[in-house]
Amino acid sequence: MSLYQAPLKDMQLLLQHALERTGVRDLPAFADFDDELIGAVLDEAGKFANGELAPLNSIGDTQGCRFEDGKVITPDGWKEAYQQFTESGWTGLALPEEFGGQSLPKFIAQPVNEMWLSANLGFIMFHALTQGCSEILLHFGSEEQKARYLEPMISGQWAVAMALTEPNAGSDLGSLTTKAIPQGDGRYLIKGQKIFITYGDHDLTENIIHFVLARTPDAPAGSRGISLFAVPKYRIEADGSVGESNDVACTGIEHKTGLHGSPTCSISYGDNDACYGELIGEENRGLMAMFILMNEARLSCGMQGVGFGEVGFQRALEYSQERTQGSDYRTGERTLIANHPDVVRMLLSIRSEVMGLRSLGYLIAAMIDKSEQCDAEESQALKARIALLTPVFKGCATERGNLMAGTTIQIFGGMGFVEETGVAQLMRDARANTIYEGTTGIQARDLVFRKVQLDKGAALTALLEDIDAVAARLAESESLATLAEQLSSASALMRAAIGQIIDKDNADLLQLNAGGVPFMDALGTLCCAWQLADIALTAEAKIAQGDDSDYHTNLVALTEFYFSYSVPNIEAGLKTFNQAHQGVGRYRFDL
Repeated sequence: MSLYQAPLKDMQLLLQHALERTGVRDLPAFADFDDELIGAVLDEAGKFANGELAPLNSIGDTQGCRFEDGKVITPDGWKEAYQQFTESGWTGLALPEEFGGQSLPKFIAQPVNEMWLSANLGFIMFHALTQGCSEILLHFGSEEQKARYLEPMISGQWAVAMALTEPNAGSDLGSLTTKAIPQGDGRYLIKGQKIFITYGDHDLTENIIHFVLARTPDAPAGSRGISLFAVPKYRIEADGSVGESNDVACTGIEHKTGLHGSPTCSISYGDNDACYGELIGEENRGLMAMFILMNEARLSCGMQGVGFGEVGFQRALEYSQERTQGSDYRTGERTLIANHPDVVRMLLSIRSEVMGLRSLGYLIAAMIDKSEQCDAEESQALKARIALLTPVFKGCATERGNLMAGTTIQIFGGMGFVEETGVAQLMRDARANTIYEGTTGIQARDLVFRKVQLDKGAALTALLEDIDAVAARLAESESLATLAEQLSSASALMRAAIGQIIDKDNADLLQLNAGGVPFMDALGTLCCAWQLADIALTAEAKIAQGDDSDYHTNLVALTEFYFSYSVPNIEAGLKTFNQAHQGVGRYRFDL
């Protein structure tokens, strides 16, 4: 059974779709990134994902990381793969050439990242940290800090860790207690404990730069008093070389349900009062800086959900076309399980979710690129759209990644539940995806209160106008007109829900808090339907031209499936949102 093959045909189709819909191709800044270059990058990335990373995935799962004598040892093959990864320049794919990166746009980096995440998530989790922390330095770092940190980080010579969570401060970062005491020479003495630190310690690089959230002595209470510090594991000498220990100690690694190859560490800073860091940006503005990394990580989490679905679909399809079980419902003869309509339903449920979510993820990446190159007014509108879609993508793609992993196991039957086939790892690895970088509930609160209520529904209304435009195009198509009413009706239901959220004087806070996840799930389904419908319109035109008719006919059928099986859930989700206050406020757990 093949482990993973990058779905280049699907990726290139959806990437072209994202570029056309955003108009990125018309911008001079991206004139050099033609189809030939994009194809070459994706092809090389696919070879590395298929040939190098995928075979290490099960090794990382079975061996895991080891903690010996205060040091973390990664699984067999990790070091060699990391060296190949960095030497090939993949670490800095979308980071500035000035500091050793390749300066490729995010719309190319997104499908490449999907390949890494699909092939071996446990290994590649360091990459979003490097990308995000590099962007923090680019936005908030001094020139000296950029010169000191960026090149070795982007080259992969040094790794990066994000140190937010503490034993008593998880999602509520305002409760963190790690201290940063100014020393009068530009340095801060760092003292505290952090937990759940991804790649907080390992044997892949000569140094690890910890981006640590901490409080200065006179900091205001809550999240307003958080500052951000760069704290290297080993001190950096004046010539840039690595010096002695900086009193940063790994005290253990977590024994997790999944992602065994990725070290999740507990870190102690300043046990000997000799841990020093330097402030990034201004005091008490650390959370603002850290949100750059967190937004990067949340988009990466969404693509992880896509990756789980893609790998699950590939393995389940192959198994279903090899496994004989039961009889054909038409002929009564023994048949492959791929011929059972219920198995087809499960396979298409995965594939349709993957295509819809992947298209949404690629679209967000292209919008980020365009927002950095267009005029101020358009940039502001794009940033509002990106901010709206980020929690939807993170929340929905991660939840559906779990569902798709479960459906994969269901297709395998009993063979999926045992470790022999390897698909059980998908379920174990996917489980944390809905938790880290902000749980599903946190994404829903962000969507409802910050992204809809705060701007009085302006960004969501603009999105619905674009969805309505696709519905109007569907109505003009003889073969797709039946989908138009479903899409426009779902859009109208979503539009009606906006009023309940933005009316602060009469809003039911219990409903908004208890119903946030169903609301977000409904919006996520609507966004996938929007993307699939738009893709079906493109496919219909390709069919008329005789361009790969079988492939494009399949895309239309996939859209019809999604509209039959998933789009009805939009109305159900919004009804749940409307009734979310019922029961939640009355049930007593103390009886």
